[in-house]
Amino acid sequence: MKLFREPLFHFLLLGAAIFAAFSLRARHRTDKPGEILVTQGTAENIVIGFTRTWQRPPTKEELQGLIRDYIREEAAYREALAMGLDRDDTIVRRRLRQKLEFLSENLAAQTEPSDADLERFLQSHLEIYKTEPTFSFRQVYLNPQLHGANLQLDEIRLLAKLRQSRPESESSSLGDPFLLESKFTNISLTEVKKAFGDQFASGLIRLQPGQWQGPVQSGYGAHLVFVNERVDAHLPVLTEVHDQVRREWLNARRREATDNFYEVLLKRYTVRIESPEDNKSAQVQQ
Repeated sequence: MKLFREPLFHFLLLGAAIFAAFSLRARHRTDKPGEILVTQGTAENIVIGFTRTWQRPPTKEELQGLIRDYIREEAAYREALAMGLDRDDTIVRRRLRQKLEFLSENLAAQTEPSDADLERFLQSHLEIYKTEPTFSFRQVYLNPQLHGANLQLDEIRLLAKLRQSRPESESSSLGDPFLLESKFTNISLTEVKKAFGDQFASGLIRLQPGQWQGPVQSGYGAHLVFVNERVDAHLPVLTEVHDQVRREWLNARRREATDNFYEVLLKRYTVRIESPEDNKSAQVQQ
């Protein structure tokens, strides 16, 4: 990490990226501009690419065809550059930018974090890794439209009946038909909100495990709920989320490398952004 923060590292990164970019262009050039050279290395790369795609090496005829396509592609590429077809082409510009950024990102990705690096990253991003509370519960639904003025009395009667039964007794046959399941296992608070709404989720949080309680209101109506298990939200230790933290650490380093790359690169340029007033004054002068 200390090396990564050094300004010298940023300049080396920029130099390596620019060198690689020029190398990519240079491979299409030879000492003889009118000559297209298919090196042994190029032919081997063509064979490797074909083999990876088709899980077998190309036949002699297929290889000849692949080389013929490469030669045509090279000739077309050179002619397109000579004609300036790469200029003002959004797709080409984006692709070249991506390749240049990949070079800087790949250098950053070669740095493997230590556990100390990951622990510091975890502690500075605890809000990302804090787990949600989860619930395992059963619910029995009462439809307000079916019960009308008797809803409250029916809730009391059904709750008493449920409490008199054994906790493991099947309750899905009680209550009114409902489009959602009667039993949920290890469902997160976010998933509860999606299924039942915020009002039900707020009521569920206040319930203690081990007995039938309610009613808990939702946008559908009233629910009697038995919470089997509740796991409160907690902050994980590194061993619980090591792989996730490592991925996020690497992504952060890639973003940092890209920002540093452009910070150094743009020092070579003077940037001027025209305003609408500039265009208006220019038109008046004409």
